[in-house]
Amino acid sequence: MKIALTASGASLDAPLDPRFGRAARFVVVDTVTGNVTVHDNTPNLNAAQGAGIQAAEAVSQLGVEVVITGHCGPKAFRALQAAGIQVVTGATGTAKEAVARYQKGELKPATSADVEGHWA
Repeated sequence: MKIALTASGASLDAPLDPRFGRAARFVVVDTVTGNVTVHDNTPNLNAAQGAGIQAAEAVSQLGVEVVITGHCGPKAFRALQAAGIQVVTGATGTAKEAVARYQKGELKPATSADVEGHWA
């Protein structure tokens, strides 16, 4: 399974970025192979509008099945759901810690967005 995590840095040891659409980077972990890749989200970070939807399209193209983040707005949440991607919100700590918590069943998929649109 591929998991994308919003991160402020470029490794599994980076703290999670609480924002989905305007996260600095996406750390993608393949839980089957252990492969880790980092994807820059600067274009969406600096977008005047539509950052969440554009970020959702970007992670969808990476083939992820789960997104783990701090918060996710309604448009991004709907776009991720439409792409068949589970959204986990409320995550804190490092990317590595969040993956471990998800695999232990401590982090559950969200049923709706947890912030309003244009959340900074």
